[in-house]
Amino acid sequence: MYIDLVVLVVLILVVIMYFRRFSSFVYFIGIVDIFLRILTFIKNNIGLPDLSAVIDNYIPESILAIVSNYTDGILYTIIAWAYIVIMAIFLFYNTKFFIKKKKI
Repeated sequence: MYIDLVVLVVLILVVIMYFRRFSSFVYFIGIVDIFLRILTFIKNNIGLPDLSAVIDNYIPESILAIVSNYTDGILYTIIAWAYIVIMAIFLFYNTKFFIKKKKI
């Protein structure tokens, strides 16, 4: 079933069409990946087996987990490196924000 991939692609397209800035795309990728990783942490550390099963069945672990389900080989490697670059840019934007606001 391609529902997780379709939802991710549609959300990315909506963000690109609505905000039209690269920084919005980077923030969206970072926020979605952090959200998915938090849900994975909850799945692994909660004592409710029913909730863990629902999260395990319907929610992927991360954006790279979605990509790895549908690609392999050189295409996966290219997408994984692009993901790493996007996450590095996300870290740069967050660091720049904190330096600009003089929080460090």
